[in-house]
Amino acid sequence: MSAELRRSLGLLDAVVIGLGAMVGAGVFVALGPAAGAVGSGGGLLAALGVAAVVAYCNAMASARLAARYPQSGGTYVYGRECLGSFWGYLAGWAFVVGKTASCAAMALTVGAYVWPEQAHAVAVAAVVALTAVNYRGVQKSALLVRVIVGLVLAVLAAVVVVTLEAGGAAPLAPGGELTVGGVLQASGLLFFAFAGYARIATLGEEVRDPARTIPRAVPVALGITLVVYALVAVGVLGVLGADALAGSSAPLTDAVRAAGAGGLVPVVAVGAAVAALGSLLSLILGVSRTTLAMARDAYLPTALAVVHPRFQVPHRAELAVGAVVAVVAATVDVRGAIGFSSFGVLVYYGIANAAAWTLGPARRPLAAVGFAGCAALAFALPLGSVLAGSGVVAAGVVAWAVSRGRAVPPRP
Repeated sequence: MSAELRRSLGLLDAVVIGLGAMVGAGVFVALGPAAGAVGSGGGLLAALGVAAVVAYCNAMASARLAARYPQSGGTYVYGRECLGSFWGYLAGWAFVVGKTASCAAMALTVGAYVWPEQAHAVAVAAVVALTAVNYRGVQKSALLVRVIVGLVLAVLAAVVVVTLEAGGAAPLAPGGELTVGGVLQASGLLFFAFAGYARIATLGEEVRDPARTIPRAVPVALGITLVVYALVAVGVLGVLGADALAGSSAPLTDAVRAAGAGGLVPVVAVGAAVAALGSLLSLILGVSRTTLAMARDAYLPTALAVVHPRFQVPHRAELAVGAVVAVVAATVDVRGAIGFSSFGVLVYYGIANAAAWTLGPARRPLAAVGFAGCAALAFALPLGSVLAGSGVVAAGVVAWAVSRGRAVPPRP
């Protein structure tokens, strides 16, 4: 039988891990594709608001479920306990696949800012290095994320100051061809930026006093991130405009350059790389814990369910996740990974909201809004992302049928 994980994370650690999972993803990656989908500054801010509402519903569902079921695995556990083994399995499958794409996107962001000509090689090196950090224990990982979040927020504050001083409000006007479909598609892409808010829920077995800590940490991390995103989006749109933002591969460095603060460009580039490293670190933590939970129930190889006797981490799961992410990071495109990841993660949170519905009448209004929002955003994504994501979900159903005979009953 595998050992239990050590409860070593407090409220500050929980908030910081959530921030580390979100801030790097959204500000440095998702704003450009979202601006291209919606076509105007005002539309981009509307899409940010829609994504935040869906994220809030999902966050509260995840927080309440994590307090009820403080185990590693997140919605894999919640779906299994509330809806049945199949739905828990499907949530875990969608999470592992979607977040593997997120890991690859973050690793490639590091490569794009550090050494664009060798982005894939740098991405693989980043995955190997952070897998080694996670192997040494979650407390060391939380400490590193705390340092990274502090540095990134300082860089973003500088970006906001120089862009707001130089920019105007004109690029925030709604624009001509603003459509509901465009706003929803942009919201689905921006959801990629928010999806780290419940990272701490997947670490529920390692949190002190989870019934109190997790419901407090999730909305705090989400609220801080929303404020940061809104300020950065307004500043960048003010100096670039929606069209230039949509076409930029490095929008924050382009924005400070356009604002006449060229000396900040290297600082912002370093901040982008550090932010992506923070996201990648937290993402690997979450995927490996869900892998651990699924391996415990034999939906993945049971050899992955072993906890290291000294470091108290699921070391085999972490090594396996690191290896898969390294392979994906060596072969995929960043922007394509965002849409694919968003589809898988929206399926995951759709199941989380369905599970939260079973917690009682008081939880149902937010759960209903969250479920409907996840469905709307998932199928508003670009067609290629929807088709690829649907194919992977279908493959998961086939894998369920194959693995069902050897899976074990849920643990009490």
